Amino acid sequence: MERTIAWIGFGEAASAFADGLALRGTRGFDRKTIDPAMRDAKRAHFARLRVRACDSAAAALTDASTALSLVIADQALAAAQAAVDHLLPDAFWFDMNSVAPDTKRAAARAIAATGARYVDVAVMSPVLPRRHQVPLLVSGEGVEILRGIGFTDVTGMAGGVGAASSVKMIRSVMVKGIEALSAECAFAAEAAGVRDAVIASLDASWPGADWAARFDYNLDRIMVHGLRRAAEMEEVVATLDALGTGAAMTRGTVGRQRAIGRLGLEPPAGLDAKLTALVPFTRIATRDAA
Repeated sequence: MERTIAWIGFGEAASAFADGLALRGTRGFDRKTIDPAMRDAKRAHFARLRVRACDSAAAALTDASTALSLVIADQALAAAQAAVDHLLPDAFWFDMNSVAPDTKRAAARAIAATGARYVDVAVMSPVLPRRHQVPLLVSGEGVEILRGIGFTDVTGMAGGVGAASSVKMIRSVMVKGIEALSAECAFAAEAAGVRDAVIASLDASWPGADWAARFDYNLDRIMVHGLRRAAEMEEVVATLDALGTGAAMTRGTVGRQRAIGRLGLEPPAGLDAKLTALVPFTRIATRDAA
């Protein structure tokens, strides 16, 4: 059956998926489409990816059988709650946001009250460059629908709503935490004038790791996505607090990601240039991360 698809949120992830899937007749809503400062650029972005831009979530969801929610983490529950009056009773709401299991369960309750079907989806690696081939972990029904619209690496798991997001959140402790530690290590090594010696020592301890390249990549990701990653890591903190296992390290990750993202710097090419751009702000970033 051909499905009418609505995108709720159209940032990097949704854009990458839309580009890879190349579906016809989809429509979407992003808050930037109604922001006077960004409206024209965002609408042009929608048009380039063959998606019809709508002025509201309600318009995007009209008659949609499938909704893909890809908003900023702290807006995931609000997006689901705002959708409830506009979803068809048998529509699928695929919550692909990086949020805590309890957040997804709250969203699921809101969606289920309408008769629509909520699906917990975890996106398990960066969406670029793999786009629609990115691995998706799904708890609940909907695996075949995602495969049917073109996602190629979809795995179902038992456990109900919150199971897939638990894997994603707990994995992010390590992935986003290493990013934050990379920044902290690189800043200190640069400030002390021992960057090359530190990298050589790390490479000796982890043969083949190429820590210079890792530092470069991780700093790039934080500079571009630090604010979004900080919002995700707040959800990771909520996950760990609910489990009662402690979140001291992850709280530090939130601060470091947010402080660098807040600088709003465009990442230049290469580790040398990134550190040149960032180190003057190190004390500011450290203060804001505290």
